[in-house]
Amino acid sequence: MLKEDCLGCRLANHLTETYVIYENDLLTCILDIAPIHEGHILILPKHHVQDLDELDQATALAIMIASAELSRALKACYQPDGITIMQNGGSFNDLGHYHMHVFPRFDADGFGWVEPVHEIDLHDRLDATHMDLKEALQRIRVVQK
Repeated sequence: MLKEDCLGCRLANHLTETYVIYENDLLTCILDIAPIHEGHILILPKHHVQDLDELDQATALAIMIASAELSRALKACYQPDGITIMQNGGSFNDLGHYHMHVFPRFDADGFGWVEPVHEIDLHDRLDATHMDLKEALQRIRVVQK
């Protein structure tokens, strides 16, 4: 469903001018207006979805297929040293509409992952984390049935 006051919905459904790179029935892929590198693309579902866990299976599959095709196009066009694909959810989703970033990367380009400093050694918690997540996944699967 389209949400009229959502910029992501407006972009994905051609209600706001943008640069469309790829499109199908479920999604629209556009150039980011504040690119990290030339060729920075956003993949947007046409229906309103805010977070990854809200995507239906068909849209999620379409996003993954598009990300691979766009990666091939970026490699052919820019000959990057790599491709970064990322998605921010919750309060880190500055658009309020699900979107996946796909952009070329180059050695020493300055873009990087900054890991937070932890007060505790999370490596020591791997056994507990493993069990917590397996149990949570099992509970979610039971609820979905």
